[in-house]
Amino acid sequence: MIIYTPLWDTMKARGFTTYTLREKYGVSSSTIQRLRKNMSVSTNTLDDLCYLLDCELSDIACYVKGGGRAKKG
Repeated sequence: MIIYTPLWDTMKARGFTTYTLREKYGVSSSTIQRLRKNMSVSTNTLDDLCYLLDCELSDIACYVKGGGRAKKG
């Protein structure tokens, strides 16, 4: 399962709030809610966040084994 816990720490360290993302950079409220709930978001969204926060993907998201849906096969 991909989780976005690192995102909130990175945002805090760089002085960003969800309000800043929405109002200044046009990130939708629904995208922010998806991030809060560790739901899937597009790679474009992740790319935009890395650009805006001037960080690496690992500063936004991480993988937690066994925390999500079962593997299909």
